[in-house]
Amino acid sequence: MQGLAVMRNGKKILVGGLILLLAGCASAGRHFNVGEVHQVGIGKTSKGDVMALFGPPWRTGIEDGRETWTYGHYKYSMFSDAKTRDLVLRFDPSGKVASYTFNSTYPEDRRP
Repeated sequence: MQGLAVMRNGKKILVGGLILLLAGCASAGRHFNVGEVHQVGIGKTSKGDVMALFGPPWRTGIEDGRETWTYGHYKYSMFSDAKTRDLVLRFDPSGKVASYTFNSTYPEDRRP
């Protein structure tokens, strides 16, 4: 990340970096409805169903020739552990979920 450089009394200060340092945190991605992950069914859930459950994906891509959609929210802090959640869905050629992965560092997302 590049910060805005400011000259003051002959010293260059990177304002963006300073702001992040003072804030002590950064985040990326978007929140998504984690409570609906259990609704995803391999070979059953369509792209339209996924869109209805979670909205538009944060990122899209290709993995092993299959289209992927990623939903994720990542919160990093200098003063505490990172809080991250992500859901990666892989679609078959017919547009149904072929596989998916959900990962989280939030204790409330852990299943016994």
